[in-house]
Amino acid sequence: MNKKSFVVLSSVLALSIAGCSSSTENPDNGGGTSPAKTVSLKIGLPGAYDVTKKEIIDGFIAKNPNIKVEVQDAPWGDFVAKIATQIAGNTTPDVWLQENAVILGYGKRGVAQDLSAYIQRDLKEADYIPGLFAAKTPEGKVWGVPHGINPIALAYNKKAFTDAGVQLPTDNWTYNDLIEASKKMTKAGSDGKPASFGFIGSSSITQGWFPWIKQAGGQALDSTLTKSMFNDPKTITGLKQLAEGIKQGYFTNNDFLKANGGEVQTFATGKAAMYFLQYSNQVTMNKSFPDADWDVVKIPKGVDGKRYVPMVTNSWLISSKAKQEVKDAAWEFLKYYLGEEAQTILANSGAALPVKKSAMQAVEKMSGKPANKKAFTDGIAEGGVTLDENASWNEWRGAAQPIINDIVVNFNISAEEGVKQIHEKVQTVLDNNK
Repeated sequence: MNKKSFVVLSSVLALSIAGCSSSTENPDNGGGTSPAKTVSLKIGLPGAYDVTKKEIIDGFIAKNPNIKVEVQDAPWGDFVAKIATQIAGNTTPDVWLQENAVILGYGKRGVAQDLSAYIQRDLKEADYIPGLFAAKTPEGKVWGVPHGINPIALAYNKKAFTDAGVQLPTDNWTYNDLIEASKKMTKAGSDGKPASFGFIGSSSITQGWFPWIKQAGGQALDSTLTKSMFNDPKTITGLKQLAEGIKQGYFTNNDFLKANGGEVQTFATGKAAMYFLQYSNQVTMNKSFPDADWDVVKIPKGVDGKRYVPMVTNSWLISSKAKQEVKDAAWEFLKYYLGEEAQTILANSGAALPVKKSAMQAVEKMSGKPANKKAFTDGIAEGGVTLDENASWNEWRGAAQPIINDIVVNFNISAEEGVKQIHEKVQTVLDNNK
């Protein structure tokens, strides 16, 4: 081969290599993710555009003409059933969202792509709240990114407080302050039974027993999410406080809530003065009870002086079975979703809080109730915590909840005896899922 031919051949090879690598580089090696050729991307939407704004999808399509988007949507329950079938047949969408605990389970099963390398390369962690890593495992794998954050704050009915002559809650309240105010706010009717209560005593995990055990210094699982901590004496204390409030009649019971239309309606009509309100419930409050006079403060501080704000997330995942170029296109969608434009759209929807800090400012500027939206935004910045979610979350929570109901609803077992049973059952689930 002469020198001229060698130079020409070398040039052709160099161009060929460059052309082949431009759309298939893996994030682990620091390569780019934007596909250089047309790629088809299937986006799964449970709840369709009621859950994910069409404006966001359309914005992504407009900015990425080389990515051909196909939206596969269905009502949430139908979507979940369909996904289970598609996973078995390897026909899932390329990117979709579900409950965070489910996503963690998908990661363990090899269904979800680890996004840690993408995040490390393309995002500045300082631009986001810690909730960005709701789907991160103790080992550092990140199986998804949040679709939105739904924390709780202490909502209070102003009229109920005014009528009772009790001072309004503040961000400096402790759980003891909540308990004492609840006792003052509870009123009996002409039949001697409570006509209104100080606080809604929920038996659910998010608005009920989890914040109560956290404020007492307890926990459900340890930091590795592999050991049950239900037998911790502090966990018992938190459950007892919730149970005593319901049993002694200054927190609502289930019968009262059912008779008065549920938690939101009971609070909105002033039949319960306080409520651990999830952020998304503001939409229902404003739509169904526009004349209710209410606001929120941060969830009270725990016994250690710290604040623990349970937050619920649904998370996006990328299918681990997709081709690399499709994974890259899916990440482009998630990057857009986590960007300023889409996060501001999410913030303005009122359905969930964004994870990008700058978009939080849009939340705080929104008009309408509650006026004190910083109770949510500053609350999660100060003490946002997940619900000890791991790959077996649905299973261990399902084992614990009936016994918790026996403690705080049916009162047919003591907290001390109940947690022994919970601890044993939960640890069995954790051990079986190692």
